[in-house]
This record gives sequence, C-alpha cells and structure tokens, in this order.
Amino acid sequence: MMLNKKLKEKLDQDETVLGTWVNMGSSLSAEIVGGCGFDWVLIDLEHGSGTESNIISQLQALKGGSALPFVRVESATAPRAQRVLDMGAAGVMFPQIKSVEEAENALASMYYPPMGRRGLAKMTRCNGFAADPDGYLQTANELCLGVIQIEHKDILPHLDDVAALPGADILFIGPADLSLSLGIPGEYDNPVFETALAQTVEAARKHRKHAGILTINTDMFAKYHSMGFRFIAAGSDMSYVRGGALSTLESMRRQLTSK
Repeated sequence: MMLNKKLKEKLDQDETVLGTWVNMGSSLSAEIVGGCGFDWVLIDLEHGSGTESNIISQLQALKGGSALPFVRVESATAPRAQRVLDMGAAGVMFPQIKSVEEAENALASMYYPPMGRRGLAKMTRCNGFAADPDGYLQTANELCLGVIQIEHKDILPHLDDVAALPGADILFIGPADLSLSLGIPGEYDNPVFETALAQTVEAARKHRKHAGILTINTDMFAKYHSMGFRFIAAGSDMSYVRGGALSTLESMRRQLTSK
C-alpha cells in the first residue's frame, strides 16, 4: 500500500492532492482518466452509472496509473465499505452523513478491530489473493483513508466531534448538496455557505485531519485552495466526454460559418 502512504504523507506535509470522479461505470474511462496524472480517482457508486459489479474492472484499470482509487459507496452500511476495500479500494467516501453516530458507524465498517469491526478475509484482491494477508492486515488500519462527506446542515454543529474520530482522515464538502441543505442551492458565494466551508477546514486542522472539496468548476480552485482545502477534485469522465464532444462540434461549426 505504498501509494496510500505517499498520499497520506503529502497531505500531512500540507501538499495538495488532486482528484477527479469516475461516473460512467466504465473500465476504459477509468483507465484513461487514471493515466492522466491525477493523485486520486473516485469511483462513484452513489450517483454514477456503474454498480458494485463494475468495481473490480475499474480498479484493475486504475492499477496501471499513479492515481489512488477511492470508492464512494451509496450507503454507509457495513457490507458496502468492506466489499470495496476487499476489492482493493484505497479508501471509502461516505455520503450524506448527518450525525457523529453515523460517521462513527461508517468508519467502523472500514477498519479492522480494535479500531473498527471490518471482517477479515485472507483471499481477496486487497491482499493479493492471499499472497500477503498478514502484511495487509498490519497496515490497513493505518493506510486506508476514511472520507466523511459534509453535505448536510445537520452535521455542521458537530464538525469538531467528527474530525476527532479515529479514521476520519478527510472531511469532504459536497457543494451542491450542502448548499441545497442550507436552503441556498448553487449559491456558492453566499456567506452562509462560505462559513460552513471555513468551519470544516478549521475542524479538520484542529484534529490534524484534512479538508476536501469537489469544485464545481476549476475557476474556483484557487479560492478553495487558499481557504485550506488540500484534497481537491474537479470534473468526471462524463464531463470530459461531453466537454470534448461539444468543443469539437463547436470548432467545426465555427469553421463552417467563417467561410
């Protein structure tokens, strides 16, 4: 799990790690995106088109690149996190966490006892199909990354307690859902929204954890970075396909009208 260690070391040194989303459920798009040089890639089971059955092939496709593979599960039930970690995910993102208890239960599903209650299987992809089960067991709790999404107003009064949880490595803002929950959908410059961002960064730093965010567009990157976010994502395989297609079409149409 050397890649996991390197990414954690970067974050601990206040370096920025850049990521993107994989939503198509495609091993080919995962391979393409994973080879572009991102530090991490998130396979999205919550809103993506793929299902759990697509995870293995996407993780295999990402193995050839340098991007660390995370999976966002669609629910915080224990079997979900355990299965994607057994498949070889480096970490798990948990959406729509509304309380400290929910965060604690979600994280417990990621880690082996005594830190959590993840079940042990020795012939899975994460430990090389029994090639090194003891080595994986000894390092998994330290190197697997737990990502708690901050995207509901109910969790905001409890940010400090969430950040204090063992294994809550990253507090990750979901801008669309958080602004919706706050009653200001899409108002990313609203002081109420910006206060929530600042509180998240402050709680993460207080407990030597890290703050992350998905930028709605890359023009917002510098602002979020200056606020203290270091685990930052933008774009997805879907947006890259659509954006590339539109750009090509617009280029051809411009040349037609310029004659």
